[in-house]
Amino acid sequence: MVLAVFAGLPGVGKSTLAREVGAALPAAVLAVDTVDFTLQAYGVSEPQPGYAAYAVVAALAETQLLMGHNVIIDAVNPVRSARQLWVDLAERLQVPLRVVEVVLHDNVEHRRRVEARHAARSHEGIPDWVYVLERQAEYEPYLGPRLVVDSHLAQEPLAAIVDYLR
Repeated sequence: MVLAVFAGLPGVGKSTLAREVGAALPAAVLAVDTVDFTLQAYGVSEPQPGYAAYAVVAALAETQLLMGHNVIIDAVNPVRSARQLWVDLAERLQVPLRVVEVVLHDNVEHRRRVEARHAARSHEGIPDWVYVLERQAEYEPYLGPRLVVDSHLAQEPLAAIVDYLR
């Protein structure tokens, strides 16, 4: 059993990789964005946007882990306080924590992906390039062990990620 955290800026491909790895392990994939968008759709507002969504996902992850399931968290995790939530959960339940930081160092490709996704969907919660740049400015460097995957350069990253999580 493992608690895996897929982290990275919007549009780098972390959700796609999380779903693929979730199917391969198998694991429950819990996306903070899904919870956050749903809370917003029901008019739930909060002083710190996104904070409640992280807490809800942590509670769901705990339930899944207690049932003996692998769990993948799909979230930007831009700051240390968000990341600490997963460290604390893993320590409390005594399960291994594995971080997969998904990056996309090709800014032209990153922007293309973000803009294509934004244009293809309703704009409810779908970030545009300006939003991604704002998140990038607040994104604290990860410290500690993790697997870094460049979703543009990696050839067939699924096997390497699954091996890392096992």
